[in-house]
Formats: sequence, C-alpha cells, structure tokens
Amino acid sequence: MAAEVQKKAPDFSAMAVTGNEFREIKLADYAGKWLVLFFYPLDFTFVCPTEIIAFSENINEFKNIGAELVAVSVDSHYTHLAWKNTPRVDGGLGTINYPLISDLTKQISTDYGVLVQNAVALRGLFIIDPNQVIRHITINDLPIGRNVDEVLRVLKALQFFEKHGEVCPANWKPGEKTMSPDPEKSKKYFSQVQ
Repeated sequence: MAAEVQKKAPDFSAMAVTGNEFREIKLADYAGKWLVLFFYPLDFTFVCPTEIIAFSENINEFKNIGAELVAVSVDSHYTHLAWKNTPRVDGGLGTINYPLISDLTKQISTDYGVLVQNAVALRGLFIIDPNQVIRHITINDLPIGRNVDEVLRVLKALQFFEKHGEVCPANWKPGEKTMSPDPEKSKKYFSQVQ
C-alpha cells in the first residue's frame, strides 16, 4: 500500500550523503520533528538540481520552524557524492545542507507510491509530522519542478492548525485570517472577508 495522508509514514533506513560523509538515515531519526521528505528522479539531470539547490538555499526557513529536509532518489550514495562534488556551473549541486538518500533498491520509492516503470521516482513530496504521520502529499510529473515557497506555506499552515486549532482557507499565509472548524463560529471568518 502506498503512503497516504493521515496514515503513518512508511518506515525506511538507507545510506545517505550528509555533507561529504556517508551515513545511514532512518525515519526514526526524525521522530518528534516535522520532516519534508521529497523524491526526485535522478542525479545528473536537469530539473532535479534546481529543486535540490532551491530547498538547500532555504534550509534556514525550514529549520526556523522546526522542520528537517531529506531528499531521495534511486541513485547510489556514491553517485550522490559525485554530483555534490560537481560544480553548479557544470550541472552539479555543490554544497547541500540536508541528506540525500540512496534508494538503490527502489523500496522507499515503492513504499511511498512514487516509483514509475520500476525505474525512477516521480517528484513526490511528503510532509510528515512529529508523530510520523503524513499530513501532506504532492506528486509532480517528471518535467515539473516544485515551489519551495508553497511547501513552506503548507507546512506553516499545518503547524498553525496544530498550535491553534484554527483551519487555514485558500491561499492562506501566516498572519492572515483563519477560521474555527465549526459551522457557527466559522461565520465570523466569512463575515470578515465579504
């Protein structure tokens, strides 16, 4: 069964590149934290480095709200390291501020429901809460990159709900009006936005 919103995230343990070192990464390492786990098709490709670099350049925004980032592809951890050591002007990654997991067996991609044609992962992104429950899933087709600002917005909305019990309407951003998930109390929100 593939990963689902409101269900426990499928467990995993795999080798990753963190900095310039290899180390095993487990889902359990992130218990008690928000985790953005995202999949990308392959190292040394075209859209993938733009996403990986964009997430890395925004790492402090994620850390400031108590979230960690982890990326996954079906490449080996050796290939990940070679890609990180390739200059950005040559299509490489350079310094990346979060782990890149090797899913060489394709089991993690399979468990999260993003593996296509037993070859590569679609651009799946999973926001996992501190209890390791999946709270958000987006899956893009191979040619379409993700929007880091939207991931941050959704993560902040989930955290706002957890802290305040208020739900976030369409296009909500931090500081904007929210509403009570109650038929009567929600009328306050609707009366203010008309």
